[in-house]
Amino acid sequence: MKILLVEDDKLLNHHLSTLLTEAQNQVYSTDNAQVALHYAADYPIDVAIIDLGLPDMDGLQLITRLREQQIPFPIIVLTARGNWQDKVEGLEAGADDYLVKPFQKDELLARLNALVRRSAGFISPRVKAGDYELDLSRKELTIAGEVTVLTSFEYLILEYLMRNARQVVSKQQLLDQLYGDGEGDPNTI
Repeated sequence: MKILLVEDDKLLNHHLSTLLTEAQNQVYSTDNAQVALHYAADYPIDVAIIDLGLPDMDGLQLITRLREQQIPFPIIVLTARGNWQDKVEGLEAGADDYLVKPFQKDELLARLNALVRRSAGFISPRVKAGDYELDLSRKELTIAGEVTVLTSFEYLILEYLMRNARQVVSKQQLLDQLYGDGEGDPNTI
């Protein structure tokens, strides 16, 4: 999963980036709304985590601008603002989910997976191709009943290829999916 993380607390931003990366996700992390708008427009994002208390723009304004620009990925608000009015404002601004700090990391990961599943239009957390079965929730590959350990990079490649199993995928498409903006080295694939 490619996750846009917009959190101005540097320590929390670092911890969330580490958690999400260890869960085999690719994270585009920033502490301000302007960079977030750039990432959203130029990178292949699957889901965003947005704090409301940003230094350059309120998180609600950021969400509204993303939706005005027809940015379709799901958004989860992650904030200390926990009263019901704040939740209603966040959801009405265009957020798809709302989680109050402090939170449990497993709950955040489960909510992210659920949002991406719903936005992709499928319910099953598994993708199958021949003897290969990829569990998107657990980030595990099973080949003919045997669990195989993958690196984060291998997982991202395999997930994209399996989701597009009935199509020819060019090297450039794969690079764009993995890195966005053609930043990756073609020799790494």
